[in-house]
Amino acid sequence: MASPAALALIERLAARHGPLMFHQSGGCCDGSAPMCYPLGEFLVGDSDVRLGEIGGCPFYMSAAQFDYWKHTQLLIDVVPGRGGMFSLEGPEGLRFLTRSRVFSDAELAALEAAGSPIRGQ
Repeated sequence: MASPAALALIERLAARHGPLMFHQSGGCCDGSAPMCYPLGEFLVGDSDVRLGEIGGCPFYMSAAQFDYWKHTQLLIDVVPGRGGMFSLEGPEGLRFLTRSRVFSDAELAALEAAGSPIRGQ
């Protein structure tokens, strides 16, 4: 899921850079943040999980991080500030931010019934 502000920023970035993709950073120099790249610039592999799409853009995270967050709903939002140095929103004076909440028991049951997410591309 993405907030209206995040969707508006994705639309602006796509108009400027073309098709986009997201990868939820697992930490290191940019912290844990959703990183926005031109589609195909960040190489995903079997160790990445495709969670779905936001604003028509594929959204991935590492399988290890997914195992940690699989019990939560993620909402991608935008806040003022500098984003990750490799993420496209940096020059906008905004940064993408992941907000989360724990799924209810009914939501978890529905997710388990749907099966595992796609790994890799």
